[in-house]
Amino acid sequence: MTNRITLIASEVRVNDHIYNGTGTNAHPTFAWETVSKVRSEDGLILLITGNIKGIHGEFWLEPDEQIVVMRYPESNE
Repeated sequence: MTNRITLIASEVRVNDHIYNGTGTNAHPTFAWETVSKVRSEDGLILLITGNIKGIHGEFWLEPDEQIVVMRYPESNE
């Protein structure tokens, strides 16, 4: 089961999924992207999606800015 939660940008974790799209397409899940790296830079939070060394997306947010993410429960294995 997936949990869709609203939190502040500084609480986003690697492997969270963030929405990158307009929501008007037939399958909105196509617009959810996996966060592959989170870092703080110049007082902002940088979320990197996709391949870190190749083509990727960047989202710059204020640390206290709200964002909706999908987060899968951690496995106990």
